[in-house]
Amino acid sequence: MSYASEVKKELTMLEVHPEHAKAELAALIRLNGSISRKKEKLIVTVQTENAAIARRIYSLLKDLFDLQLEVSVRRRMKLKKNNVYFIRLAKEAENVLRELEILESMLEGINLPTNIKENEQKARSYLRGAFLARGSVNSPETSSYHLEIHSNSEVLNQDNFDLMEVFELNPKIHERKNGGYMTYLKEAEKIADFLGIIGANNSLFRFEDIRIVRDMRNSVNRLVNCEQANLNKTVDAATRQIEAILLIDEKIGLDNVDEKTEQIARTRIRHPEASLKELGELVPGKAISKSAANHRMRKITKMAEELLEN
Repeated sequence: MSYASEVKKELTMLEVHPEHAKAELAALIRLNGSISRKKEKLIVTVQTENAAIARRIYSLLKDLFDLQLEVSVRRRMKLKKNNVYFIRLAKEAENVLRELEILESMLEGINLPTNIKENEQKARSYLRGAFLARGSVNSPETSSYHLEIHSNSEVLNQDNFDLMEVFELNPKIHERKNGGYMTYLKEAEKIADFLGIIGANNSLFRFEDIRIVRDMRNSVNRLVNCEQANLNKTVDAATRQIEAILLIDEKIGLDNVDEKTEQIARTRIRHPEASLKELGELVPGKAISKSAANHRMRKITKMAEELLEN
């Protein structure tokens, strides 16, 4: 089971207050439902490929409105060949949509009423329903963090965006080339916040556990890479310095340079792996600073360059 499926499974088992459950159901119907008329009678059909979500929609409608519902299952014959579940509401459909405060939005294609957006708990529940209907999230074990809710219309997408903005999640919007819209999150912290907002607490804990281990591993790798880069830099510098010292020794002899230059040169030959700081501490007699060791090595490099030119 994918991580997104685990999140949705957890959400379908949540017990919520009836008024908050209405907001969740409103999102499920708006994003996965359609309206038709038969002899002036309004009919609502909600479909999903997820059996647990189908049970959730059925249970919410039965518990909140005690209605007679028609449930059917069809098997797709193309591509994935999976089951599609249909929950059909014929009786009292108009009253149900009015009670859920989405009758006008579905009939006229307009945005949600402000009282859902301005009520924090309803906003949480609506986002939960939107995620169940059309949401997905990458596993935190993958290379990138990504959570999205897609919609068939710009109006539906704008509502998802506005509700995420209520909780300062900094969402982004993308219009897909093959049709539809998407509101998405890319920041790990915001995705974790979203999971908490919709009530997927177990999934949130797993997400954070994996993310912490992953981020720690990345930090360790960065430190190791940084240390390796510094080590390579030290080795490269020491190699060039030794080459310069050997050239001086060959051309004029180390015995013929001043005492301080000879000391640092012979110390470098004896300790090719040492950093400049360590080199200064290894000089015979009184130790010298890193700056002083660097100054003497620069002098040796310059001396070797002059010898090459002559």
